[in-house]
Amino acid sequence: MKVLGFSSFTFAYLDRARVLFRTWRHHHPDWELVALITDRPPPGVDIDLDAEDFDRIVWFEDLNLPSPVSWLFGHDVVEACTAVKGPFVHQACEAGTWDAIVYLDPDIAVLNTLNPVIDLLEAHGGVLTPHLLEPEEEPRAILDNELATLRTGIFNLGFLAIRTTGEGARFARWWNDRLLSFCHDDIPRGLFVDQRWCDHVPALFGSFHILRDPGYNVASWNLSKRHVSIDWAGEVRVNGALLRFWHFTKLGPVGESMTRLYARSNYPVYELWAWYRRLIEAAGDPRIPGRYWAYGLYADGRPIEKSHRELYRYQPDLAARFPDPFASGPGSYQTWLDQTQPLPAEHA
Repeated sequence: MKVLGFSSFTFAYLDRARVLFRTWRHHHPDWELVALITDRPPPGVDIDLDAEDFDRIVWFEDLNLPSPVSWLFGHDVVEACTAVKGPFVHQACEAGTWDAIVYLDPDIAVLNTLNPVIDLLEAHGGVLTPHLLEPEEEPRAILDNELATLRTGIFNLGFLAIRTTGEGARFARWWNDRLLSFCHDDIPRGLFVDQRWCDHVPALFGSFHILRDPGYNVASWNLSKRHVSIDWAGEVRVNGALLRFWHFTKLGPVGESMTRLYARSNYPVYELWAWYRRLIEAAGDPRIPGRYWAYGLYADGRPIEKSHRELYRYQPDLAARFPDPFASGPGSYQTWLDQTQPLPAEHA
């Protein structure tokens, strides 16, 4: 099969993406690997493709979405980087160039070949991995893992693989439509970006395969039931299966805390995290400000509040009135907000 692999991220995650693509390229030198970037470079930062392990960049603008400026403003950074996965996958299917598409989150490292996934696509339209493969037993784990996935989605969409024809292409069209309209972090409305939508997949797309191999998508949320070991040949195994990829979600205090909570004395887990942190440090670029996102600010440099984005996306008349909501100054959406929205109580 001719395979297209991609990840979606901003410049704030470039260090993680570099680690992903370096480890991915090592195991799959023949796949085409693409960086989908919903951002603009910080001043003085440029990407030299000859020095990177991805083959090309697809920028947000390359997706040619209808009303792209208005659409983008209605999403925060996580929503935007998740939502663009839909049109990218759909357009790649429509192009007819590849037989299969594999998506991985930028905070993943590939530890072994993913060819078994491609083998599954010979007979299935797509492949998904559940957050959990076994029931939890301890009350804290039930709350952290089982109850959390009821809110955020049964399947972790840090990984997705589909065929570009048949049922895979049909899924891609559906996913594109849902993510363009409803890829929001809004749990009270039953939405958690792309993940809650894929709860429908086993019912709507019967040829999709639910991958139950414990070596895929290992992360803090399933460590309570996945024992990591290193065998006599130096291979990392999870419950006896080869470790295919690890999802190093929430690098920092939160991720470390949850990992310690559920890894306990499973010491190879900490070795993997130490290895990953070293790679991230080497891949960093000090010119990129922390939490940088070019679309996180109005034109005058003021941060855009999430409530401003939500008001804009839920009131279509505002998009018609302010086609460039990022603008500042007289007649802008920002000025209209300043003039019409009440100040918070502490500033009133």
